[in-house]
Amino acid sequence: MLFRRPRPLATLVAAVVGVALAVTGCSSPLVDELTPSSAPSQVPVEVSGPEGEPPVVEYPKPYQVVRSGSRTLRPGAGEQLEDGGPALLHMYAEDGRDGSVISSTYLDAPAWYTFDAESLGQNLYESLRGKRVGARVLVVEQDGDVPVVLVVDVLPTRASGTLVDTQEGQPQVLRDPDGTPSVRVPDTEPPGELVVQPLVRGSGPQVDIGQVVTVRYVAVRWSDGSVVDSSWDPGVAPQSATIGIGRLVEGWDQGLLEQSVGSQVMLVVPPQLGYGGTGSELADETLVYVVDILDARYQVTEEAPGEGADEGADEPAGDGEDAAATEDRTTEG
Repeated sequence: MLFRRPRPLATLVAAVVGVALAVTGCSSPLVDELTPSSAPSQVPVEVSGPEGEPPVVEYPKPYQVVRSGSRTLRPGAGEQLEDGGPALLHMYAEDGRDGSVISSTYLDAPAWYTFDAESLGQNLYESLRGKRVGARVLVVEQDGDVPVVLVVDVLPTRASGTLVDTQEGQPQVLRDPDGTPSVRVPDTEPPGELVVQPLVRGSGPQVDIGQVVTVRYVAVRWSDGSVVDSSWDPGVAPQSATIGIGRLVEGWDQGLLEQSVGSQVMLVVPPQLGYGGTGSELADETLVYVVDILDARYQVTEEAPGEGADEGADEPAGDGEDAAATEDRTTEG
């Protein structure tokens, strides 16, 4: 892994999946729109809040689900979800009886799914069919005696934006149709300083210190072009880590700050900003990372929403060791 022994997201994801399956596993039919004017009437759920932030959900409590259904709150303008393809989702669920939070990926990091009914549950899958990156969807469902109010945000699974020309002599990055990058390293001496080269410039907000960034990446050795690690391998989810607080190798902390979400960035990290001075087999290696930035946000807690937190995030590693992590130390350069 490129992150320092990632703490599995299994606990949070299991909770979110449990909510999703509970919401989507009931037998009542899914409707395309919630229509409060029909008899018996169903009071609409109001959802507000800016794009990229946790939703603010308002409804009378206790909420009565007359009909299970979904409503598209924001259509999105990015790539469309494809059957069998990846799906990266932020999910926020409340208990409609009292408005308490059942689960929220905003407490940690977005959840990674295969876009099919088996992974998501039939109703949630149907609710998201045809949706595009950037969409926000409301789903309401009755799970036993719990009225569940679920808001789902669809996030990108690859970089998307304006292509940026690279300078001569830098590694060449090629992309498969699904976005998987491969790197060709030039037969020259590696640079002695950090190289930060945007390859695709996204249109999202800039990455800021203390945020949890969610990325897909590939890393190769400059010395022979061999792959150290890749989160593009089948079955491997994106990784999430807190940026700029010394948990990552210095090359990541320096190179990803102020890059925009949606971008693909190449980092050429010399040993002194990577694993120099450690016992890692990568200690003398210049490493080339290609990083797709999928999401960046401050962790949210019930006590202090919107504030950054440094607990619960995972870090970069590689080749049995952490190829972008500090291994509980701070690289001095």
